[in-house]
Amino acid sequence: METTKCGQGAFGHRLSRRAVIGGTLATVGLTALKVSGETLSEPMRPGVIRFGLTPVFLSNDLEVLDELQAYLTQAVGQEVQLITQRTYQEVTALLVSGNLEAAWICGYPFMKFRDELDLVATPLWRGKPVYQSYLIVGRDRDIAGFEDCQGDIHAFSDPDSNSGYLVTKTYLAERGVSEEGFFRKSFFTYGHRNVIRAVASGLADSGSVDGYVWEVMKTTEPELVAKTRVLVKSGWHGFPPVAAAAGQRKSQAVARIRSALLDMNQEVLGRSVLTRLQLDGFVETTAESYDSIAANMERVRRLG
Repeated sequence: METTKCGQGAFGHRLSRRAVIGGTLATVGLTALKVSGETLSEPMRPGVIRFGLTPVFLSNDLEVLDELQAYLTQAVGQEVQLITQRTYQEVTALLVSGNLEAAWICGYPFMKFRDELDLVATPLWRGKPVYQSYLIVGRDRDIAGFEDCQGDIHAFSDPDSNSGYLVTKTYLAERGVSEEGFFRKSFFTYGHRNVIRAVASGLADSGSVDGYVWEVMKTTEPELVAKTRVLVKSGWHGFPPVAAAAGQRKSQAVARIRSALLDMNQEVLGRSVLTRLQLDGFVETTAESYDSIAANMERVRRLG
């Protein structure tokens, strides 16, 4: 099986923590950050709160980004910039190093950097702070289970994504096989939306995707999603959280962001953002909410 690296180590999660942070920050230092879909060429301004976003579906929707930025700026009481990067790794590195006040990340990097990060708030989807990973295939494909995907060209989202990589990696580890031994080829799309597109178009035979994103796109892009179907649903995992560097746990900026998120469903603009995201609000959770992800990480380490 050949794994497409797309400009970086496709299995960056195997690197040491220091190498990941140092290497990624070196790259970010040479690359313009993006704010609300626009390139930010000037240095970060003092007094501005920097809120990071991983490349999930909402980062492709400029109206959502603009409204989210407007709400956070209004609720926090000072300017908030939304910082987007191409990979989870880049956003996590900026967050851990203190170059972002907070970021909406994934449970997988949160558990990988558990000692360096604190939870700020967790979204509620369909009334609960949890979601699933979906393994999807083409709509008309006549197969019944995961084993039938052997020999596929498979699309992953990101090597630091729980739903878009780790869950499927765990399926493989539990069967005593690797990506190379199971899939004919795999590649990373760096976006859950792109996994759906890859499977819908036939570029990939199967794909690992965030179930929340698939369900949202089922209503926002029904013609595209209708070309796919869910073959396997994972167990429930803690929903991708908003986190902050542990060293900033007592900062005023983080406290304001937390309050803004927890109160989002009480404000007109905040409710509009939640409606666009098809979320019910944000709540405070504990690290134990992500124990299932930690358990999968251990299974992969032990069996993979």
